[in-house]
Amino acid sequence: MEEYMIPCMNKKIFGVDCLGCGTQRALALIFKGEFVDAFHMFPAIYTTILFFMVLGLNFIDKARNYHKAIISLAIINAVIMVISYIYKITN
Repeated sequence: MEEYMIPCMNKKIFGVDCLGCGTQRALALIFKGEFVDAFHMFPAIYTTILFFMVLGLNFIDKARNYHKAIISLAIINAVIMVISYIYKITN
């Protein structure tokens, strides 16, 4: 699975990690059962998975309104991504 991962174009062109760098590798680590290592690779992985699960529920279950949950999860996910990116750049 790791040999088929898409390279980060931002890192390839500019030499700098993007906000989403590590997402694919963290997902691969989750599939291997290495949950702590996945969090260290990309701290927003669990909120990203939860976000996509709620987004999928929004498409499946039309009777309920998931818009507030989707917006809240998107904001939380973005904040975690920005904080972890700043931490990665400064250290």
